[in-house]
Amino acid sequence: MKITTIGLDLAKNVFHIVCFDERFKERSKKMLRRHQVLKYFANIPACCVAMEACSSANFWARELYTLGHEVKLIPAQHVKRFLPGNKNDYNDARAIAEASTRDNIRKVAVKTIKEQDIQALHRIRSQCKRDRTALVNSTRGLLSEYGIAVAKGISSLRRAIPELLEDADNGLSDYFRELLARRYSQLIELDGHIKFYTQKLEQYAQQDEACQRLQTIPGFGPIVSSAFLGVIGNGQQFSKGRDAAASLGLVPHQHGTGGKTILLGISKRGDKYLRSMLIHGARSVITHSLGKDDPLIRWVNRVHERRGKNKAVVALANKMARIGWAVLRHGTSYQVQSLVPA
Repeated sequence: MKITTIGLDLAKNVFHIVCFDERFKERSKKMLRRHQVLKYFANIPACCVAMEACSSANFWARELYTLGHEVKLIPAQHVKRFLPGNKNDYNDARAIAEASTRDNIRKVAVKTIKEQDIQALHRIRSQCKRDRTALVNSTRGLLSEYGIAVAKGISSLRRAIPELLEDADNGLSDYFRELLARRYSQLIELDGHIKFYTQKLEQYAQQDEACQRLQTIPGFGPIVSSAFLGVIGNGQQFSKGRDAAASLGLVPHQHGTGGKTILLGISKRGDKYLRSMLIHGARSVITHSLGKDDPLIRWVNRVHERRGKNKAVVALANKMARIGWAVLRHGTSYQVQSLVPA
């Protein structure tokens, strides 16, 4: 019988595949070296290739699409339940193939090169910011061992270090002064890296038409819009805005039994970085809402009065994700509706 579905277990160098026919009966299995993968799939009829949405999955998916195959990327958390017996590479491939046949499991959209580029830029910038925060905190801790307390914040330490190096009466040894000077150089270098990546993101957001449309939404600046575009893409993988918000963990976690449903806090699934960006953007909208009067602001002010600021921020982030999906999916811009005087 014709092979219709192949489960592919990705790896760095050694790949395992299990092939199934139209009745989902296992027909063959094979181990492939990295250089053999594309050659193997180029010599078989077009079929559905299922892979786990993990490292390098987008690359292999694009290559297999080029060869004419249909590709399904399965979220890793949904694969484990289909694992038959003990965990090994062939059983992983079987579980991936079986998970791909379930219509109730949402498949992951394959990223384009452009989407991967912008996501890589965000990841590098975020790592530099983490490194800078770690450097600042550790430097403040080291200075406290010498009896010197520096206020919290990057700018406070940035101002304090040159003053400490020039002060000859603060009790710091010459040896530690040399170390502190090197730490200051590291801080300035990280500031430069972050500035460079931020400028790259701003340039991208100015040049990309989809980012320009996203920035018409309150709370979407160059950073948030480019991060949103890198994760959501064109939005075609979601049928409605609520699904996009749910994929980012911005909808309530549900616990239901006996016909009773309890709504808990947000699920916090999906991309943590983008979720935090949307929440920061929503907080900025609420902070600067004074003097503004449109349906969105009136709605969030009502939530603020009824449920408090933090819940209003998350609710607005949820709505921002839904509006952002609609803008990308339908190729439109956000239209601000002002109150019409009576």
